[in-house]
Amino acid sequence: MIRISPSAGPSACLPFIHGPKRRASPRTFVIAAACVCASLPADFADAHGFAGKRFFPATLATDDPFVADELSLPTVTSRRTGEDPSTTETDLSVDFTKRITTDFGLGFGATYLRLRPEGGPTQNGFDNFSANAKYQFYKSDEHETILSVGADWDIGGSGSKRLGVDSFSTVSPTLFFGKGFGDLPDAVQYLRPFALTGSAGIGLPTRARSITADDSGALTTEQHPNVLQLGLALEYSLPYLQSFVKDIGLREPFNRIVLVVELALEKPLDRGRGLTVGTVNPGVLIAGRYIQLGIEAVIPVNGKTGGRTGALVQLHFFLDDFFPTTFGKPLFDR
Repeated sequence: MIRISPSAGPSACLPFIHGPKRRASPRTFVIAAACVCASLPADFADAHGFAGKRFFPATLATDDPFVADELSLPTVTSRRTGEDPSTTETDLSVDFTKRITTDFGLGFGATYLRLRPEGGPTQNGFDNFSANAKYQFYKSDEHETILSVGADWDIGGSGSKRLGVDSFSTVSPTLFFGKGFGDLPDAVQYLRPFALTGSAGIGLPTRARSITADDSGALTTEQHPNVLQLGLALEYSLPYLQSFVKDIGLREPFNRIVLVVELALEKPLDRGRGLTVGTVNPGVLIAGRYIQLGIEAVIPVNGKTGGRTGALVQLHFFLDDFFPTTFGKPLFDR
């Protein structure tokens, strides 16, 4: 059991990182996560995701606000989408982020898709590759707050054409935030482990519409609207509760768990518009100094989103703690 006085700094209070997903029972993943985390050291470092005493874990369905050297390998999502016939879609993703300076980082992502339609052949291939940049422009240790801006580039035509990936690019400028509630008064001290992270951006396609012709020569126009992209993650940190509110005697792996509910929404803004779609993702993050395992359900928010409840699992490595003096440090360190 980790026992840390409320006056200890962030480097004393956190241990591990995110996790992957594949086709297996939720119980299997929970047992695997607990075993991996139990085998890792229990101390924390402050290179990644800290504002004061607050550690912000890397979230799975939404993007977190901090800049760090990190690797998600892999993130696996599986969910049945569509209706009559439905398709089981399994996504295997890899994401890598490298700090150029202490507050500025670049990232790259790739997703391999496996589509299994009912009554049809399985299709495999890569989705469009992505690149991103993020700049953290504000941090308050006292108020456990982080603010960042960034942009994501979905690189059109870089994936497998047989899967029907977009031939045009989409650029998404985004504002990110993180706020811990450790500055709440003593009267509500058990609310202090709560934190909220989120993002708000607009996906801007480089092509407003596409015109295609079928075998008979008839033309079809597909609109590509600008899309409002919103993400929220409500977190309750048991390590924070144990270390900075009250030592309630939690043992492994419970003293490393962050409970989380994520919400990822998209709303077309123009060119025909459309309904809001997205998912709500309740789950558990088992965090430590080097590795974090994450397991979440993926639940459609409405009928327009379509499909059924799925699962999301991620294995995440904090490279700035694995290699603090070499590969895991900013290229240009102040």
